[in-house]
Amino acid sequence: MDSKKRAWLLIAVMAALCGGSVWGVIWYRSRPLSTAALLRRMPAADALVVYIDFSELRRAGILRLLSSTAGQDPDYQKFVRKTDFDYTQDLDAALLSFAPAGRYMFLRGRFDWKNLRDYVRESGGDCYNALCNMIGSSPERRISFYPVQSRLMAMAVSREESAVLRLQGAGSGPLPESPNAPIWISIPAATLRSGDALPEGTRMFARTLERADNVTLGFSPEGERLAARLEVRCRNEQDAADISAQLTRATSLLKDMIEREHHQPNPADMSGVLTSGTFRSEGRLVRGYWPIERAFLENMLSGAG
Repeated sequence: MDSKKRAWLLIAVMAALCGGSVWGVIWYRSRPLSTAALLRRMPAADALVVYIDFSELRRAGILRLLSSTAGQDPDYQKFVRKTDFDYTQDLDAALLSFAPAGRYMFLRGRFDWKNLRDYVRESGGDCYNALCNMIGSSPERRISFYPVQSRLMAMAVSREESAVLRLQGAGSGPLPESPNAPIWISIPAATLRSGDALPEGTRMFARTLERADNVTLGFSPEGERLAARLEVRCRNEQDAADISAQLTRATSLLKDMIEREHHQPNPADMSGVLTSGTFRSEGRLVRGYWPIERAFLENMLSGAG
């Protein structure tokens, strides 16, 4: 082979390698990121983490209950008009971390990025390249976001102007486990110990879980209702057995207190949910189960429960 042909062959090989590299970058950036992969980017220290699969709730008909309340908010209606984004139709999943430094989230869905950037500028904010910043309901609430992929948004609400950049890097180590449920909450031990952020009626149960290493609560459709499933990871089997027994006793005590006041647990309010709980220990794990009737969801979302 003469030198001219070798030169052309070298150019062809280099072009193929460069093209393959570009294609590889495009493929890597466009492949769906798992919930576990997104979790590894989230601030985790003392953070309450929430996951909601809106597409699953939409299929189950539960999302209609949410739309009847959120759709009445004037600010939300303005946002929908300006951005052509409605979470009841366009949002597929949300992963949120409520950390001491702010709120961080990954949102998966269908976004009109141009409309979103225009909305930011109309609201007094600014976008530089893909990163957008704006002031929220108060100067201390800075909203920042950027597209991770065409259908995946990273967002933060914090005192920091560009707090969302914290979500760019992933932590080291194995991927964290994520529950198999369309809605789940990972509750930090600090929240359980203080109890300040917990609803009335649940603090007695929370005190029982103070010795737990990790607490996760998942919600799944079960016919016309939801089922809540608790998983508590303990330091040892004895702690798990003790926590299971304490949760069972707390449930019985709550039933007795309601009966002494000549009432019955009502499935449409918290009394009916909490008194329906059952618990068991399996090694270092404690598992709990509560059925949640549709009437309770309707009351809770309407503000009556």
